[in-house]
Amino acid sequence: MSSLIDKKTTGTVFSIQKYSVHDGPGIRTIVFLKGCPLRCKWCSNPESQAFKPELAYNRNKCLGLDKCVRCTEVCAIGAITEGEDGKIDIDRELCAQCLDCAEACPAGALITYGEEMTVDAALKRVEEDEMFYARSGGGLTLSGGEPFQQPEFATALLREARHRHLDTAVETCGVTDYDEMKKALPFVNTLMFDIKSMNPEKHKAYTGMSNERPLENLKRIREDFPSLQVRVRTPIIPGFNDTEEDVHEIIDFLSGLPGDKVEFEILEYHRMGQPKYENTGREYPLPLDLKLDTAVFGGLKKIVEAFNE
Repeated sequence: MSSLIDKKTTGTVFSIQKYSVHDGPGIRTIVFLKGCPLRCKWCSNPESQAFKPELAYNRNKCLGLDKCVRCTEVCAIGAITEGEDGKIDIDRELCAQCLDCAEACPAGALITYGEEMTVDAALKRVEEDEMFYARSGGGLTLSGGEPFQQPEFATALLREARHRHLDTAVETCGVTDYDEMKKALPFVNTLMFDIKSMNPEKHKAYTGMSNERPLENLKRIREDFPSLQVRVRTPIIPGFNDTEEDVHEIIDFLSGLPGDKVEFEILEYHRMGQPKYENTGREYPLPLDLKLDTAVFGGLKKIVEAFNE
């Protein structure tokens, strides 16, 4: 496909984050795509789950209806009303997600997560920090959501990025069509692949889907791209996969993969995405007092470090 066609390909992006140092080599810019097939209970980006743009509301920024009524004036179906504190309430069941209120809000209390963007527009944002990539070995990271749920856009973005001599990385949960993923992988320098649990029942209970497809997809990746740099990542969630047995099961699976040895990394559970649940009208799925024991996580890190040696 020509570079001109790739540049004009469009997708739905919900955020572009600069100066990341945890999502691939060096300093990186992350392009987050909308849409994910999973519903992980610990998800820190709930605004990524729906495929279409959606409304978010930060009550702390609302000026109050005694000072501003622009949102109520543009809401044709009456989904916005006055709350007990004088600020607005949104009837999420009634809201049609027309997003006119977000465009009208002067305070930024109402915002839209997700906008249609061309490959060229996204990469121009990425290229703004190209000087940092050259010095640090960084580049573009494509994340989500699940980026391969927008396969045409993801492939075009990665292909055009490589055409512009940008280092590329992708974060994936692996729950996607393998043939579509395979089209993009020749344009990927580093693949970060989530394995959440080797137990299919637990995996389904905590994410909404079985682990069969991601595990099979990773096997096929190592068969078809044996030299691709792959980093498997596992978020450690209390009560779900925080035992030595859980980590050893993943290591046993990784040890049996064909191709070059993959790296393994575990990530510590946090609740930094919790406010976004309230802002998008969702309930946080896990107990608010849930904490990961630091000693437990430290012990698991030693097991992982031994595997990576």
